[in-house]
Amino acid sequence: MARKERPIKGAPTAKDYSGDVKPDWCPGCGDFGVLNALKSAYAKLGRGNHDHLTVSGIGCSSNLPGYIHTYGMHTLHGRALPVATGAKFANHDLNVVVTGGDGDGYGIGGNHFLHTMRKNVDMLYIVMNNETYGLTVGQASPTTQLGEETYSTPFGNLETPLNPVAMAIVGGATYVARAFSSEGKQLAELMYNGMNHKGFAFIDVISPCVTWKGGSDEIFSYWKERVNALEDHDITDKAAALEQAVKTGYETQLGLFYHDTSRSSLDQMEPVLEDGPLVSQPMGVTPEQGAAILQRMM
Repeated sequence: MARKERPIKGAPTAKDYSGDVKPDWCPGCGDFGVLNALKSAYAKLGRGNHDHLTVSGIGCSSNLPGYIHTYGMHTLHGRALPVATGAKFANHDLNVVVTGGDGDGYGIGGNHFLHTMRKNVDMLYIVMNNETYGLTVGQASPTTQLGEETYSTPFGNLETPLNPVAMAIVGGATYVARAFSSEGKQLAELMYNGMNHKGFAFIDVISPCVTWKGGSDEIFSYWKERVNALEDHDITDKAAALEQAVKTGYETQLGLFYHDTSRSSLDQMEPVLEDGPLVSQPMGVTPEQGAAILQRMM
């Protein structure tokens, strides 16, 4: 959906990207930190509101496009990436950012995650990972830890959780990072650099759920004890990146794991797009034919 035009005067600020609707997330939710960081990253990129498209699926975190002043699409559960791919190919001048949660992206949308990575579609994918299906009252998600009791696993979770960062490194993503929603400065910088990367950029954001995973103090303290800054690491070395990515628990690493600038993005390789965005190219049909097509579809 397009937003009402609000021309930006001078250098953009994070406030210029604030939506007209206030977030209705639970007080203390980690997603607030992600939203604030994203607005800061958009502002630092320096482009206008209508140069960005924010796409999401379904879930608490997937409400984000309604809270930010860019073009936005709130799509189907697990289907944000293919919709965003279509938008990027229609107008590859757009800065396309996809936001969602671990249930939406790694569960229902896991297949799309895999294939968008291997194709190296030029977009930034931000997943707010709270290790639960928060919107539907706290069932186990693909990243819920082994043995954890939830509404869907009252005797403890029996399924091995996914490691999305390791999965992205071996799956074909060319910019792979992990962040913590409390570390806003680092998160905004990772987002900004991900937007500037030509290819599929992915950030798994630890974004604690204060409703189904314990209170705000409890769950944030839990993660602050476990996260560590990724240091002295060669981001061009895939094997080294994977070695760091598989560390969990008290060794969970934050930062940029892998950055590959050698591969072309899919839109760079597509001959049809050599003449510019499809939205700027002639349709190949007369106005009368176009009107007839639209009439049949109405």
